[in-house]
Amino acid sequence: MLEVCEVFYSLQGESSFAGLPCVFIRLSGCNLRCTWCDTQYAFETGTMMELERILDEVGKYPTKLVEITGGEPLLQEQSINLMQKLLEQRYTVLLETNGSIILNKVPPQVIKIVDVKCPGSGHGDSFLKQNLAFLQPHDELKFVLADRADYIFALDFIKQSSLQGRHLIFSPVTSSLKPETLAEWMLEDGASARLQLQLHKILSIA
Repeated sequence: MLEVCEVFYSLQGESSFAGLPCVFIRLSGCNLRCTWCDTQYAFETGTMMELERILDEVGKYPTKLVEITGGEPLLQEQSINLMQKLLEQRYTVLLETNGSIILNKVPPQVIKIVDVKCPGSGHGDSFLKQNLAFLQPHDELKFVLADRADYIFALDFIKQSSLQGRHLIFSPVTSSLKPETLAEWMLEDGASARLQLQLHKILSIA
Protein backbone atom coordinates (compact mmCIF):
# COMPACT_ATOMS: atom_id res chain seq x y z
CA MET A 1 0.00 0.00 0.00
CA LEU A 2 1.10 3.53 -0.74
CA GLU A 3 -0.40 6.87 0.27
CA VAL A 4 -1.02 8.63 -3.03
CA CYS A 5 -1.75 12.30 -3.57
CA GLU A 6 -2.58 11.96 -7.28
CA VAL A 7 -1.86 10.08 -10.50
CA PHE A 8 -1.99 12.25 -13.60
CA TYR A 9 -0.82 12.47 -17.21
CA SER A 10 1.03 15.50 -18.53
CA LEU A 11 4.21 16.63 -20.26
CA GLN A 12 7.39 16.19 -18.27
CA GLY A 13 8.26 19.72 -17.15
CA GLU A 14 11.81 19.30 -15.85
CA SER A 15 14.95 17.19 -16.28
CA SER A 16 16.46 16.01 -19.57
CA PHE A 17 13.07 14.36 -20.28
CA ALA A 18 11.29 17.74 -20.43
CA GLY A 19 8.62 17.91 -23.09
CA LEU A 20 7.86 14.18 -23.20
CA PRO A 21 4.43 12.76 -22.27
CA CYS A 22 4.69 11.20 -18.81
CA VAL A 23 2.51 9.65 -16.12
CA PHE A 24 3.14 11.16 -12.70
CA ILE A 25 2.58 9.28 -9.47
CA ARG A 26 2.65 11.87 -6.72
CA LEU A 27 3.00 10.32 -3.27
CA SER A 28 1.83 12.12 -0.15
CA GLY A 29 4.03 13.41 2.66
CA CYS A 30 7.31 15.31 2.82
CA ASN A 31 10.00 15.72 5.45
CA LEU A 32 10.99 19.21 4.24
CA ARG A 33 9.13 22.51 3.96
CA CYS A 34 10.95 24.46 1.26
CA THR A 35 10.13 28.16 1.17
CA TRP A 36 9.35 28.08 -2.55
CA CYS A 37 7.44 24.75 -2.60
CA ASP A 38 4.67 24.69 -5.22
CA THR A 39 3.13 21.35 -4.19
CA GLN A 40 2.18 21.97 -0.57
CA TYR A 41 -1.06 20.07 -1.15
CA ALA A 42 1.08 16.91 -1.21
CA PHE A 43 1.77 17.41 2.52
CA GLU A 44 -1.83 16.47 3.25
CA THR A 45 -3.26 12.99 3.78
CA GLY A 46 -3.63 11.10 0.51
CA THR A 47 -5.49 7.99 -0.65
CA MET A 48 -4.19 4.56 0.32
CA MET A 49 -3.75 2.49 -2.86
CA GLU A 50 -2.58 -1.06 -3.54
CA LEU A 51 0.39 -1.29 -5.91
CA GLU A 52 -1.73 -3.14 -8.50
CA ARG A 53 -4.30 -0.36 -8.48
CA ILE A 54 -1.58 2.23 -9.08
CA LEU A 55 -0.22 0.14 -11.95
CA ASP A 56 -3.71 -0.08 -13.44
CA GLU A 57 -4.03 3.71 -13.28
CA VAL A 58 -0.64 4.20 -14.95
CA GLY A 59 -1.57 1.72 -17.67
CA LYS A 60 -4.51 3.85 -18.81
CA TYR A 61 -2.19 6.33 -20.50
CA PRO A 62 -0.35 6.00 -23.85
CA THR A 63 3.26 6.32 -22.65
CA LYS A 64 5.97 4.16 -21.11
CA LEU A 65 7.54 7.06 -19.21
CA VAL A 66 6.53 7.42 -15.56
CA GLU A 67 7.77 9.61 -12.73
CA ILE A 68 7.39 8.94 -9.02
CA THR A 69 7.38 12.25 -7.18
CA GLY A 70 5.97 13.92 -4.08
CA GLY A 71 6.22 15.27 -1.52
CA GLU A 72 9.12 12.98 -0.86
CA PRO A 73 8.42 9.49 -2.27
CA LEU A 74 11.23 7.71 -0.39
CA LEU A 75 9.46 8.36 2.92
CA GLN A 76 7.27 5.39 1.97
CA GLU A 77 9.23 2.13 1.84
CA GLN A 78 6.78 0.57 -0.60
CA SER A 79 7.85 3.14 -3.21
CA ILE A 80 10.86 0.88 -3.91
CA ASN A 81 8.52 -2.04 -4.72
CA LEU A 82 6.50 0.22 -6.99
CA MET A 83 9.64 1.19 -8.91
CA GLN A 84 10.58 -2.46 -9.33
CA LYS A 85 7.13 -3.41 -10.62
CA LEU A 86 7.15 -0.54 -13.10
CA LEU A 87 10.56 -1.62 -14.36
CA GLU A 88 9.29 -5.17 -14.77
CA GLN A 89 6.52 -3.78 -16.98
CA ARG A 90 9.19 -2.09 -19.12
CA TYR A 91 8.52 1.47 -18.07
CA THR A 92 11.24 4.09 -18.03
CA VAL A 93 11.06 5.15 -14.39
CA LEU A 94 12.07 8.56 -13.07
CA LEU A 95 12.32 9.29 -9.36
CA GLU A 96 12.24 12.86 -8.10
CA THR A 97 13.69 13.02 -4.60
CA ASN A 98 14.96 15.76 -2.32
CA GLY A 99 18.32 14.16 -1.55
CA SER A 100 17.77 13.99 2.21
CA ILE A 101 17.01 10.24 2.30
CA ILE A 102 19.51 7.50 1.49
CA LEU A 103 19.29 6.23 -2.10
CA ASN A 104 20.92 2.83 -1.61
CA LYS A 105 17.71 0.81 -2.13
CA VAL A 106 16.61 2.53 -5.34
CA PRO A 107 16.94 0.09 -8.28
CA PRO A 108 19.91 1.13 -10.44
CA GLN A 109 17.76 1.21 -13.59
CA VAL A 110 15.65 4.03 -12.12
CA ILE A 111 16.69 7.49 -13.29
CA LYS A 112 17.04 9.58 -10.16
CA ILE A 113 16.43 13.32 -10.35
CA VAL A 114 17.95 14.45 -7.08
CA ASP A 115 17.28 17.92 -5.69
CA VAL A 116 20.25 19.51 -3.95
CA LYS A 117 18.60 22.03 -1.67
CA CYS A 118 20.21 25.46 -1.64
CA PRO A 119 20.11 27.89 1.32
CA GLY A 120 17.18 29.83 -0.14
CA SER A 121 14.98 26.77 0.29
CA GLY A 122 15.47 26.86 4.05
CA HIS A 123 17.09 23.41 3.91
CA GLY A 124 20.58 24.08 2.56
CA ASP A 125 22.09 21.43 4.85
CA SER A 126 19.62 18.62 4.08
CA PHE A 127 21.48 16.82 1.28
CA LEU A 128 23.11 13.51 2.30
CA LYS A 129 26.59 13.60 0.79
CA GLN A 130 26.76 9.77 0.86
CA ASN A 131 24.03 9.78 -1.79
CA LEU A 132 26.64 10.86 -4.34
CA ALA A 133 28.04 7.32 -4.15
CA PHE A 134 24.71 5.89 -5.34
CA LEU A 135 24.38 8.03 -8.47
CA GLN A 136 24.43 6.25 -11.82
CA PRO A 137 25.70 7.96 -15.01
CA HIS A 138 22.09 8.49 -16.12
CA ASP A 139 21.03 10.25 -12.90
CA GLU A 140 20.52 14.00 -12.66
CA LEU A 141 21.10 16.64 -9.99
CA LYS A 142 18.84 19.67 -9.81
CA PHE A 143 19.51 22.98 -8.05
CA VAL A 144 16.54 25.31 -7.56
CA LEU A 145 17.98 28.80 -7.21
CA ALA A 146 16.26 31.72 -5.49
CA ASP A 147 19.11 34.27 -5.64
CA ARG A 148 22.81 34.90 -6.20
CA ALA A 149 23.74 33.19 -2.92
CA ASP A 150 22.02 29.99 -4.08
CA TYR A 151 23.87 30.19 -7.40
CA ILE A 152 27.26 30.48 -5.67
CA PHE A 153 26.30 27.64 -3.33
CA ALA A 154 25.49 25.43 -6.34
CA LEU A 155 28.77 26.24 -8.10
CA ASP A 156 30.73 25.47 -4.94
CA PHE A 157 28.84 22.22 -4.37
CA ILE A 158 29.55 21.07 -7.93
CA LYS A 159 33.24 21.94 -7.65
CA GLN A 160 33.77 20.43 -4.20
CA SER A 161 31.95 17.22 -5.16
CA SER A 162 33.69 16.93 -8.57
CA LEU A 163 30.35 16.76 -10.40
CA GLN A 164 31.47 18.39 -13.65
CA GLY A 165 30.34 16.28 -16.58
CA ARG A 166 27.21 14.97 -14.86
CA HIS A 167 23.61 15.88 -15.72
CA LEU A 168 23.24 19.15 -13.77
CA ILE A 169 20.21 21.42 -13.87
CA PHE A 170 19.86 25.01 -12.64
CA SER A 171 16.23 26.02 -12.25
CA PRO A 172 15.34 29.57 -11.13
CA VAL A 173 12.56 30.38 -8.67
CA THR A 174 10.94 32.73 -11.16
CA SER A 175 9.17 34.78 -8.46
CA SER A 176 12.56 35.85 -7.10
CA LEU A 177 15.20 35.20 -9.79
CA LYS A 178 14.74 36.20 -13.42
CA PRO A 179 15.81 33.46 -15.86
CA GLU A 180 17.65 36.08 -17.90
CA THR A 181 19.74 37.01 -14.86
CA LEU A 182 20.62 33.38 -14.17
CA ALA A 183 21.51 32.91 -17.84
CA GLU A 184 23.92 35.87 -17.66
CA TRP A 185 25.64 34.44 -14.58
CA MET A 186 25.99 31.02 -16.17
CA LEU A 187 27.46 32.43 -19.38
CA GLU A 188 29.86 34.62 -17.41
CA ASP A 189 31.16 31.64 -15.41
CA GLY A 190 30.85 28.93 -18.05
CA ALA A 191 28.74 26.98 -15.57
CA SER A 192 28.71 23.23 -16.27
CA ALA A 193 24.96 22.99 -15.89
CA ARG A 194 21.82 23.33 -17.98
CA LEU A 195 19.42 26.21 -17.31
CA GLN A 196 15.89 24.88 -17.27
CA LEU A 197 12.51 26.53 -16.85
CA GLN A 198 9.50 24.59 -15.60
CA LEU A 199 7.76 23.77 -18.88
CA HIS A 200 4.50 22.74 -17.22
CA LYS A 201 4.16 26.21 -15.71
CA ILE A 202 4.94 27.98 -18.97
CA LEU A 203 2.25 25.92 -20.71
CA SER A 204 -0.14 26.16 -17.73
CA ILE A 205 -0.78 22.43 -17.63
CA ALA A 206 -0.80 20.00 -14.71
